[in-house]
Formats: sequence, structure tokens, C-alpha cells
Amino acid sequence: MGANLLANYGEAVAMILFAIGFGNLLIQKNLIKKIIGLNIMDSAVYLFLAEKGYVNGRIAPIVVDGVQSVEAYINPVPSGLVLTGIVVSVSVTALMLSLTIRLYMRYHTLNLDEISTQLRKEGL
Repeated sequence: MGANLLANYGEAVAMILFAIGFGNLLIQKNLIKKIIGLNIMDSAVYLFLAEKGYVNGRIAPIVVDGVQSVEAYINPVPSGLVLTGIVVSVSVTALMLSLTIRLYMRYHTLNLDEISTQLRKEGL
């Protein structure tokens, strides 16, 4: 088992990062800390996809020196998914931060328990 773990250390690190981010998302009450936890989870998924898409000894799929053999290049799909995911993640983070600012302006706190208590008092 140890040799298999060492051979796949990138995937193991990605799973540990995902668990840290997920735990942070579940445990924290502060909205900013929850957003940070979600970003850690996103980064773990991108690391995992990048690790799965990498093939040792192959290069990026850019034809140079006339080499057109498929076996010489890595699969470009995981790299494309990672880039697309990063763009979506930045957009979602910006939206979450803007909504967090609006919540803070209204309730003067970022603690979810205090916000839900104030919501109950308002009758919403």
C-alpha cells in the first residue's frame, strides 16, 4: 500500500485538501471562512484533474518538430476542464463575496447563527 500511495501522492494530496475544505465548509460559521473552504475544495478538484490528465514522459499537445503521433502528447481534455473550472470558480467566488457584503451591510455580522437569529426575529 505504501508504494501505491507514493506513486499517487498527487491524488492523495488532492483528497486531503478536499477533506480540509469540506470540513471547513461544515464547521465554520463565518461566511468568509466558508468561502475559503469552498475555494480549497475547488483547488483540490483541479489538482486531482491535473494529476489524472498527466502522463509521465509526454508533452503538451502542441505540434513541434513535426511530431504528430498521439502517443507523444497528453490528453488536452483534463487541462481544458481545469481552465474552465478555474474561470467558473472565480465567478462563483465573486458572486459569493458580493452576496456576503450585502448580508454584512444588512445584518452587521458574518456569523450564520446570528444572521438566522435576526431572520427569525424579523419573521422571515
